Amino acid sequence: MSHPNPLSYLGKGKLDELAHKRQGANWDLIVFDDELTPRQQEFLEKSLDIKIIDRVALILDIFARHARTHEGKLQVELAQHQYLLPRLAGQWGHLERLGAGIGTRGPGESQLETDRRLIRTKINRLRKQLEEIRKHRSLYRENRRRTGIPVIAIVGYTNTGKSTLLNSLSKAEVLAENKLFATLDPTTRRLVLPDLSTALLTDTVGFIRKLPTGLVEAFRATLEEIAEASVILHVVDLTSSNAPEQSLVVEGVLKDLGLTDKPRVTALNKIDSLLDTSQTWDEGTAMEFLSHMTEDNPHTVLISAEKKWGLKNLLETLNMVIKELTASDAIRPVVGHV
Repeated sequence: MSHPNPLSYLGKGKLDELAHKRQGANWDLIVFDDELTPRQQEFLEKSLDIKIIDRVALILDIFARHARTHEGKLQVELAQHQYLLPRLAGQWGHLERLGAGIGTRGPGESQLETDRRLIRTKINRLRKQLEEIRKHRSLYRENRRRTGIPVIAIVGYTNTGKSTLLNSLSKAEVLAENKLFATLDPTTRRLVLPDLSTALLTDTVGFIRKLPTGLVEAFRATLEEIAEASVILHVVDLTSSNAPEQSLVVEGVLKDLGLTDKPRVTALNKIDSLLDTSQTWDEGTAMEFLSHMTEDNPHTVLISAEKKWGLKNLLETLNMVIKELTASDAIRPVVGHV
């Protein structure tokens, strides 16, 4: 099929094949790498007699495990409730048949209406709380604009080493783990550039392909940090076999945010892992060996955020781009200290 079946997502042949594999298998869960409609999810669970979750539910579960700050928890909770609301009917379907008749309402229907009302109330409350955070961030950004301090937003696919780079450049101590979505909240640190001017460096949530619409809305305050940045620093994991596709995902999100024309520096990260581990490489030898990868693009830099290779070149490139912006009056000169 060229399009998912609106009722079952899978075609009849694939559904029968999956049901056959399900027999005798010790499965208790099936995960679909796509967003299922409530109707599709309910149909699949009934047909296969197994718990079904989709891509959105899996991502939300990962987000919930990694949310540590108040803002991060609010963002995830909002997305979870938005996801749950249209799926309530299937959970109460077995009760809606009870007590049905002329002039009566089943207890399931009554409970369903109650739950929907509670969730809508919760969603409205969460939106108001996040809007307050958004206003606070907006005031903070306005103060930054008045001082003329340039802002560099680190973006990239999830798990490309953005937080490690923030730590290496600014001596921050933010969580940096080899996990998906280890960072959910924007973290901003002061950065001294080679000409001794000051910039602010912001780490943001990692992107992912087929980013659910609900997550984009929930993380609007975080994504606005990218929109307000003077320069975007795109970190690419060179060791990933999907690096080109991941870069296109990032470009797609930036396009959706209307930020494709914003000044950009690309950092090709984890170059140390590309090298033959049987050899002993120092920074100079490694950089010379890989320098041909950036010959055609002066705003692309090879780095190892973990080993701190290439960071001097990265800072000089960022400094150059910011000077160009300052010369064009896109950024006013910084007066005083942060």
